[in-house]
Amino acid sequence: MAGRAIWKGVIRFGIIAVPVKFYSAIEDRKVHFRLLHQKDQTPVSQKMVNPITGEPVPYEEIRRGYETEEGDIILLEDEELQSLEPEASRDIEITRFIDPDRINHQWYERPYHIGPDTNPESYFALAKALEIKQLEGLARWRMRKKSFIGALRVENGYLQVITLRYAGEIVSASELPRPAGRPMEKQEIRMAEQLVRALGGKFDPALFKDEYRSRVLELVEAKARGGTVKFEKAEKKVRKVVSLRDLLKKSVQLAEEERKIA
Repeated sequence: MAGRAIWKGVIRFGIIAVPVKFYSAIEDRKVHFRLLHQKDQTPVSQKMVNPITGEPVPYEEIRRGYETEEGDIILLEDEELQSLEPEASRDIEITRFIDPDRINHQWYERPYHIGPDTNPESYFALAKALEIKQLEGLARWRMRKKSFIGALRVENGYLQVITLRYAGEIVSASELPRPAGRPMEKQEIRMAEQLVRALGGKFDPALFKDEYRSRVLELVEAKARGGTVKFEKAEKKVRKVVSLRDLLKKSVQLAEEERKIA
């Protein structure tokens, strides 16, 4: 498994203990720029500044405050906040096993690969059991002074855990305004179904690339060699107002043509 382990823990359920290592399952590939002074290209640094005096404020003179809904600022000391941090532990407690369909994708946050530590037999036994039963484990653990909940699952024979968001972070669709408009005609519904079928296929992540990152790196490489790159801007198309039926019909035709080419 590529990469360096970022944390170690022990999965526990019943009297079973499975020592594991956590590995990051994602990598930051965003383009990061250095901020420079235009005059001499010297890197600039960010500082905390008093907005009234304009003077920089040393870190040791900074305090944390929480603003209430009434606009009051409640000062909190570092010692007080540290006393609220969860107690350190290596235990990853599985509270129950559930059907994966019970967890909406809206709850998923960050994935981690989990590899075996000192007992590979128990590790692969758990992975195989989850694969056969097609279940996910609801887990909770404390890592790096924070409490987490997550879904323990199997991916290509390896265990993986995806941290879950807390209930207070989820926005229900029921809070949105209900769609308004005329009911769709039967022919429009049939064409919509036909379009969905025409666009059906497998998910291939290799088809989705960060085009902006590629263009930036191409520009950087060209300028490093003393050249430059000119990218053509996409022309804005003026869309004519047409009926939903015509849009669906045209979309179905385009989808079927692309499928024949592929």
